[in-house]
Amino acid sequence: MPADPAAAADFTEDAFLAGRLSLRQPRRGHRAGHDAILLAAAVRAQAGARVVEFGAGAGAAGLALAWRVNGIDLTLIDINPALVDLAQANATANNIVARAVVLDLGAPPAQFAEAGLPPDCADHVLMNPPFHAAERHRASPDAARRTAHLDEGEVLDVWVGAARRVLKSGGTLTLIWRADELDRVLAALRRGFGGIEIVPVYPKPEGAAIRILVRAVKGSRAPLHLCAGLVLNDVAGNPSAEAKSILEGAALGSGADQTPRDVPEK
Repeated sequence: MPADPAAAADFTEDAFLAGRLSLRQPRRGHRAGHDAILLAAAVRAQAGARVVEFGAGAGAAGLALAWRVNGIDLTLIDINPALVDLAQANATANNIVARAVVLDLGAPPAQFAEAGLPPDCADHVLMNPPFHAAERHRASPDAARRTAHLDEGEVLDVWVGAARRVLKSGGTLTLIWRADELDRVLAALRRGFGGIEIVPVYPKPEGAAIRILVRAVKGSRAPLHLCAGLVLNDVAGNPSAEAKSILEGAALGSGADQTPRDVPEK
């Protein structure tokens, strides 16, 4: 992490999980928020599972999952070397064992294997792909933010294809995406995935869903299941009890089988 004051000014120290997880993030560019924590909460991992986060950035989602489920084998992947270094430093600062790797998710299988991710090696993949269509949104002048947020049309297919390759048979892909583009998610998952579970995420009880949390199992032939939605805020704008619990580190839905780890000593 930067040692001089000028470099330190380019970063912020941000608290997640009610202060139990502290992450350094770039002041400008893509910054993790509630989507990362919702994604982590939706992953049904157990101790000993091999978990890979695609597009990890500073590591928020993967590290939040590792905080909740102690003992996972976690790999954080990003195309940006500076963010990979930051994710590795954030893992160390929170006493979480993780490996951060620079990798383009569109790279050929041989490069994945060289990075320690051969086919059929992971129990879980989680990802928050860029989901703002480039033709609908003005591109940010910040290159890192552009890469993190703009979907050039094939990003979802590429990321899902990479997940299908590295997951074991029966392994689970968990992702968060725009609710108004559920059709794109289902199309991307059509090849090789089944047992799809969809959790709509609503800003308020009377609002339309803004996000979907999706779980899909490699090789499954089970039917699609539309789950009960997650409402983030009540009619007064206050966090719902479930959202508050998730943002403090609980699993989405019935997560009683997953015991949060102790707060690490600094």
